[in-house]
This record gives sequence, C-alpha cells and structure tokens, in this order.
Amino acid sequence: MSVNRYETAVTRYFDAWNATSADERAEAVALAWAEDGSYTDPLADVAGHEALAAVIAGARARFPGHVFTPAGPVDGHHDTARFSWELISAADGSAPVAGSDVITLGEDGRIVSVRGFLDRIPASA
Repeated sequence: MSVNRYETAVTRYFDAWNATSADERAEAVALAWAEDGSYTDPLADVAGHEALAAVIAGARARFPGHVFTPAGPVDGHHDTARFSWELISAADGSAPVAGSDVITLGEDGRIVSVRGFLDRIPASA
C-alpha cells in the first residue's frame, strides 16, 4: 500500500507535535503547515508558524515524556482528512489525553487548517 497525501500530511503533523527542540519544532512546523496555517481546538486558536510552534511547545512542557501517536487510520477525501490520536506516556504507557482532528490541505500538501477535538483530557488541563 502506498502512502497517500493525507498520510504524509498527518505524519508531518505528528513530527511537529513530537519535536523536542525549538529548532526541530520550527522546521517540522514549516514542513507540515502553510505559512498562514491555523490550529483550533477547545484550548487554542492560533495561526502562523511561530504561534503554532508556541502552542506545541506549551503542550510539550505540560506533558514531558509523552508522545503524540495515531490512534487508528487516516481517512481523507478531496482536501480534507480526519484522524484520531493519543498522547502516550513513555514512562507507563498511559494516555491521559486523546483527540480527533480534521485537517484541510493546500495544493502543496501542507496543512491550511486543523480543527481539533479533545476526547479525553485530565481534569487539571
């Protein structure tokens, strides 16, 4: 089975969310998102590479030692894809946060917008 444009976009998305250094994160965000790309979920509403990297850095700081991983297949049509994910602890395998995202892609395959839904969050989030 070949990798399609939706899977490529989602892989790049996870690369950005899992980047551990500021430089790596900036590079991953630029590869995944269009210049004016946006991200909206119940806790954030940002646009542009710097703001996207800042939101990701905040999540990384809030959940150190955790990795964003896909929770099922990517489903896409036209310029839209949806997928689910979990934030998994490397220490104990727990997944305190889980969600589902819908992304819209530009002609170049980079993300134009993300609409995120949090399916499971800790009470203190």
